[in-house]
Amino acid sequence: MIVRNKDQRVAILVDVQNLYYSGKNLFNSRVNYKNLLTFLVKDRLLVRAIAYVINADESKENDFFGALNAAGFEVKEKPLQIFYGGAKKGDWDLGIAMDAILLGNKVDSIILVSGDGDFKPVVNYLQQALGCLVEVVAFKKTANNELIDLADDFFDIEDDKKNLLFKI
Repeated sequence: MIVRNKDQRVAILVDVQNLYYSGKNLFNSRVNYKNLLTFLVKDRLLVRAIAYVINADESKENDFFGALNAAGFEVKEKPLQIFYGGAKKGDWDLGIAMDAILLGNKVDSIILVSGDGDFKPVVNYLQQALGCLVEVVAFKKTANNELIDLADDFFDIEDDKKNLLFKI
């Protein structure tokens, strides 16, 4: 567990796709992003809060993206890639990793809201090369165990389902 204080500068990077599928598959629920942001910041200094989203259907997604923005998140979006044959791909792993590295010198702690094990190298870099604390927030049941172990602190969203989730 890390020490939190009022002078600690934090950046929050949210892998929305990761949270969406975990919340849906585990609890048939969605994340309450406004409550999540308040919970994560606590009494610290928020430098940036970024939600990374995939825009699969503009007509359906705009309300959700607007709600993220109203909750206090800067929204970065990418279109869903559809390949020949129908295969689909949509992820922000590299974009999140780059933003984490760029912000690492400007904050004391990066709060990575994702359980994706692909982030292990960037977490290690932030800690070892930049001296940045890394907090990981995810659903423990779907989070990569090595990512959890590598983090300076881990919070399981399931531990506060009442405030952080709502039923679909």
